[in-house]
Amino acid sequence: MCRSLKNFIEAWNPLQLPPSVEEGERERERSSSCIVNHIKMVKGRQGERVRLYVRGSILGYKRSKSNQYPNTSLIQIEGVNSKEEVSWYSGKRMAYIYKAKVKQNGTHYRCIWGKVIRPHGNSGIVRAKFKSNLPPKSMGARVRVFMYPSNI
Repeated sequence: MCRSLKNFIEAWNPLQLPPSVEEGERERERSSSCIVNHIKMVKGRQGERVRLYVRGSILGYKRSKSNQYPNTSLIQIEGVNSKEEVSWYSGKRMAYIYKAKVKQNGTHYRCIWGKVIRPHGNSGIVRAKFKSNLPPKSMGARVRVFMYPSNI
């Protein structure tokens, strides 16, 4: 158990046992408190990965019948199916992460940042503008839609 967690448990011990009590008895007494049981549950989830973004798919560029406009991309965000649901995502940042052949800054992974501009149609698809236009290779790939900047 890490030292900070141990300090936290001792600080929130509702029983406040004196320091003269043996360590084994203190541990048994702590396990009976509901606060410590909750902490142990959280500690058990330590290895799980938590996703702090919503996945989206790149559908293509904004286009008309004969022209396409590569400065605006169409993104389908998972779980968003109406124009009303899109309003929460407007202004949120997104990242297209891809793997390149040549290392740059010590990594093969690179990122193009963008943000949600507005809805596209009535079915939950959004228009997004990226710092540099997305490459055609990205069509059908995933983007990460982050929960910031928050307007709550």
